[in-house]
Amino acid sequence: MSNFVADDAAVALIIVTMIDVRKTFALGARTVKRVGYGAMQLAGPGVFGPPKDGQAALAVLREAVASGIDHIDTSDYYGPHITNQLICEALHPYPSDLVIVTKIGAKRGKDGSWSPAFSAEALTSAVHDNLRNLKVDVLEVVNLRIMFGVHQPTEGSIEAPLSVLADLQRQGLVRHIGLSNVTTKQVAEGRARAKIVCVQNHYNLAHRDDDTLIDELAAAGVAYVPFFPLGGFTPLQSTVLSDVAKALGATPMQVALAWMLQRAANILLIPGTSSMEHLRENLAAANLKLPNEAVTRLNRIAAGTVR
Repeated sequence: MSNFVADDAAVALIIVTMIDVRKTFALGARTVKRVGYGAMQLAGPGVFGPPKDGQAALAVLREAVASGIDHIDTSDYYGPHITNQLICEALHPYPSDLVIVTKIGAKRGKDGSWSPAFSAEALTSAVHDNLRNLKVDVLEVVNLRIMFGVHQPTEGSIEAPLSVLADLQRQGLVRHIGLSNVTTKQVAEGRARAKIVCVQNHYNLAHRDDDTLIDELAAAGVAYVPFFPLGGFTPLQSTVLSDVAKALGATPMQVALAWMLQRAANILLIPGTSSMEHLRENLAAANLKLPNEAVTRLNRIAAGTVR
């Protein structure tokens, strides 16, 4: 965990370097707005099976794009197949500015369990599943999700699965490669073997292991896509976040998203929801500017000095 401790100087630096959150950032050969949409929650409970209300899921996707979102994160193992099929039904033929990013490297059991799927056959099949269910000829960005520790980044060489994905890229089925659920060492290995356009890891106010990595990627022009914006909070940390949100007349999710947008220019957000109301709340976070005192309190969450 980062040993960052907020003080007046640190807070001043954050405020001075605060960016216009409505700006964009490069994602491969494309440029996208910094607030996108994650489709994971469109599947049924546990990201398994169909949604309770399929028409509502389609409506959320259409509203997201109508609201200006041009970056959707998905995977064919969500459901499995469900979210990609919903995206296709709702949005195909896709707007020319829409970037759909998908993931491979996992599979789902009949009981909804998650398992690694790293063989050449499994990775190749996954790419073709995504192509078929999204109805596209090439996948714009494919994240290789590393599952050595299943849901936790765990050290180990990623050469073999990355080589398979790079070969699929040479075949013209994948345009750009990203990495997900990876350690800093694996990111370095990946970047030495292929052009990596994004890294997707667990990161938020309370979980800041990747602080240094984010800065390194920003310097290299590589996007960082955090997931679980409210994951891993203790009750005390959640209370601080809620208190700050109440003082600002915002929701805790909006504050958490706004903090990440202000944290670094290369951070792209993909908050997911199956609710139209929550979608609009998430989009509104792009216009929430956190004042100095709010940033000070929020930074203490990671420092372990919340109050």
